[in-house]
Amino acid sequence: MFQDSPIYDRLIAERGDIPTQVRREAERVSREMEFVMQPGPPLGGPPAPGRPASPAPAWQRSALPPGQLPG
Repeated sequence: MFQDSPIYDRLIAERGDIPTQVRREAERVSREMEFVMQPGPPLGGPPAPGRPASPAPAWQRSALPPGQLPG
């Protein structure tokens, strides 16, 4: 990219190769997003093979009609 560029070489020596670090981080985030966005089982169904089951909730709040407060 920056061939024979002493200024760029000096910046990398002083500060590190920031473009390469950013590229690696972007690739890591992209892989994580691909994993997270994989289609899974319907809610309440069994977990997909290879994916751990999520723990059961300790409590669950039920919805109230508008204007009603919990008693």
